[in-house]
Amino acid sequence: MKHYELDVICHHLRDFTYISRARRVENNTIELTFDRSHSYFFHMTRGESFIYKKESCRPLQGYNAPFDTLLHSLVSASKIVGIEVPPHDRIIRLTLAPKSSYKEKRVVLQFEFTGRHTNAILLDENEVIIEALRHIDADSSFRVIRPGMELKAIPPFERKESYEEIEDIEFYLRKKYLDFEAKRIQGLKKQKLLTATKKREKLQRLLDALPNPDSLARDEKKYQNIANIVLANLYQIKAYDTKLKTYDFEGNDIIIKLPKGVVPNRISEYFFNQAKRTRSKAKNIHIEQENLSSKAIFYGNMYHAIEQAKDSQELELLVPKRAKSQRKKEKIKECELFWIDDHKVLIGRNSKENQALLKLAKSNDIWMHIRDIPSSHLIIKTDKQNLPDSVIEKAAKLCVDFSLTQAGDYEIDYCKRRFVKIQEGSNVEYDKYKTVRVRKEGIEIRE
Repeated sequence: MKHYELDVICHHLRDFTYISRARRVENNTIELTFDRSHSYFFHMTRGESFIYKKESCRPLQGYNAPFDTLLHSLVSASKIVGIEVPPHDRIIRLTLAPKSSYKEKRVVLQFEFTGRHTNAILLDENEVIIEALRHIDADSSFRVIRPGMELKAIPPFERKESYEEIEDIEFYLRKKYLDFEAKRIQGLKKQKLLTATKKREKLQRLLDALPNPDSLARDEKKYQNIANIVLANLYQIKAYDTKLKTYDFEGNDIIIKLPKGVVPNRISEYFFNQAKRTRSKAKNIHIEQENLSSKAIFYGNMYHAIEQAKDSQELELLVPKRAKSQRKKEKIKECELFWIDDHKVLIGRNSKENQALLKLAKSNDIWMHIRDIPSSHLIIKTDKQNLPDSVIEKAAKLCVDFSLTQAGDYEIDYCKRRFVKIQEGSNVEYDKYKTVRVRKEGIEIRE
């Protein structure tokens, strides 16, 4: 941000008397809520730092680093003593009186909008660093950012900036957010559409590679014929032979390649087993086709939902980042895995996976399904905890997004798994349920 922008923001923030909440909402974004109802966001990404205004909402994940713990204990519920922007420095300094201190104490929360050294730093009254969003070693800069170190001043630097009149700072900061969000959504959509496309194309390749039932029937007949020919010519086969040259039952010359490591009197059995396996594969090929096709449809629905998404939080919900180490390790074959506010959510991609989910779920887990419409089954793992309404609502939206592409209003029933009774396959009866309504936006909706 430019110095004059920070100066205007500083004058605006001086109208507030205290900070009711301070927390990190994204990797490099800190939310400060002034006087309970005014949230400002400090986006501290290197080379792209700025302040914006929007409505507060629950972050997709919690942060528990030492910086976050101290940010909460020292800044939340603190009284504002002063806010300043030093001359010629792109810095905002908030001097605060923490509520938690047993005697009068001052701390400084300093936001530095300084290119690649952009940072948020907590300081004590003697300008000693308490903690920082990111630490900087002596190898990277002469200004070492480490707890217990005295913070050195930024060297004076005169820069020429173009000045723009800011008439309405609230409107200006909201527009900053809208411009940033539009750019971020465009990038996220491109990335996440590519992810959904790759998954769908992989399934399509597997579908295309499935053998044709007619060719399998021909292969079965061929193996049966070879087995009978081998059986009729066992007396000719020696233990060291690699092929059998003989005649088929029509009197035509034929050369049969013999399997390695199979004794002569078991060779015909080997080919009979090949015929049997081919027959079984031909009989069940439609099951594999249906399994792969339904998964491809699932990712097609995901693609459509990503296209329709309106904000970055919705996009992160649809194709979440696997930030936590345990999420990277966790792979579940029976379904698609999601996380909503640190709650594990499992979604079946076809009837077979819906059945597996019902067996996988524990009695207190939440089961979810669209009423009166064939859809994915969804399980929220609860660990016997009560779930916030926000988790139920987000999960219901996922259930609709991955089951349908048609816009409309849908009713999603949910209950504890123990109240769901399996009838046949993935068809169920359920009791003691609640219902949440979800609107899926699209051109088909008419008010």
